[in-house]
Amino acid sequence: MKASLFVTCVIDQFYPEVGESTVRVLRRLGVDLDFPKDQTCCGQPAFNSGHWSEARPLARRFLKVFPGDRYIVAPSGSCATMVRVFYDELLHDEPDARAEAKELAPRVFELSEFLVDVLGVSDLSLTSDPGAGLVKTTYHEACHLRRELGVIEQPRALIRGLPGVDLVEMEQAEVCCGFGGTFSVKYADISGAMLQDKVDNIRASGADTVVACDSSCLMQIGGGLEKQGVPVRPLHLAQLLDERLGAG
Repeated sequence: MKASLFVTCVIDQFYPEVGESTVRVLRRLGVDLDFPKDQTCCGQPAFNSGHWSEARPLARRFLKVFPGDRYIVAPSGSCATMVRVFYDELLHDEPDARAEAKELAPRVFELSEFLVDVLGVSDLSLTSDPGAGLVKTTYHEACHLRRELGVIEQPRALIRGLPGVDLVEMEQAEVCCGFGGTFSVKYADISGAMLQDKVDNIRASGADTVVACDSSCLMQIGGGLEKQGVPVRPLHLAQLLDERLGAG
């Protein structure tokens, strides 16, 4: 199985360890993975802020950097959504680029859906590190991942398939954490209230770890947990899989 890694801006700039974990996990599971070095932002921040004229060149660049027939894997539901779903709208008045985007879209996958739906992986017990300690984790559903890609059970299946990991569902796992990119800056009070609800639900779950598939959500949630002194570790799914697979 051949695939290319799209690492995303947030991971590149703030959480490179998530990208490293993604590479180790995919290679451990037999994926022939490459990393196109000319990749940049997919254009999502500009698109979401209404600056489509700035987003379009980035979209065209993405189409140029990821040619061919390889799968494209992103450890981010929002960035995978941008390419797979919103490029069609963004490039609506550029017929050639829009056609390229439509041809590329079926090759783009968020990490958990790639592992489960393409590789057919869910039970990782045979490849996991038997020496790893016990983890009680809860799962936060990122908005684009759930609502645009329809990825709901895949991350949970992977978490449940890891020995020594107890998945406990929190209340309102599907509710936004309040980040939303520039939303958290423009509407700080609303964002803060949404974050508080999320922190309260994480605390009530009794978990020692909260897992999500988007680092942007974990930035928001992790900041809230740290500020309030809540001893819960925010962890990207790729990092949990990496730790459990003993691939480090």
